[in-house]
Amino acid sequence: MSSNTAPVGGGAPSSNIFLIGLMGAGKTSVGKMLARRLGKTFYDSDHEVERATGVRIPVIFEIEGEAGFRARESRMLADLAAASDVVLATGGGAVLSEQNRKILCAHGTVVYLRASPQELWQRTRHDRNRPLLQTPNPLGKLTELFSERDPLYREIADIIVDTGNQSVSSLAHRLESRLSQFTGAGNSSSPPDRGQDNTCAP
Repeated sequence: MSSNTAPVGGGAPSSNIFLIGLMGAGKTSVGKMLARRLGKTFYDSDHEVERATGVRIPVIFEIEGEAGFRARESRMLADLAAASDVVLATGGGAVLSEQNRKILCAHGTVVYLRASPQELWQRTRHDRNRPLLQTPNPLGKLTELFSERDPLYREIADIIVDTGNQSVSSLAHRLESRLSQFTGAGNSSSPPDRGQDNTCAP
């Protein structure tokens, strides 16, 4: 089980930790364990949208379309990011909104849990609660989403973690160590993977 946990830098150290990445990357499972280890409150933005609406996300997609869901997601993200001492697992498509990316940059340390489309497909292939994957070729859809969103994840990430086949506990432990190093080091170096026009630029 190999992992590349690379501090990228660029965001201001904060009490909040935001986990970004595609569906199946492990944001919820890792986030819950990380929150327990750090004594923070865990939230999953998708679950909070479901709690607030009283219906599952596939139903929101069916009734309001993806645009309707994204609007609800953005409002929820703004509310959760304004809290303190939280670990927040964001929805895979939250980064599509520039405003969402700015909110994440401004209110916490952003961690990108990265996995290959093949790894993501293995983890999500039996999950029927992911509307975007209800297609004849879910692996192809994941590959398309990865191509579209990976640059956006990298744009705002303070830390990038290649999850590989690590266990949740191992990943949470490694991430806790990297977060400690990142917040201790401050914001002295510019991120090598970001361009001058990135969303998080001052």
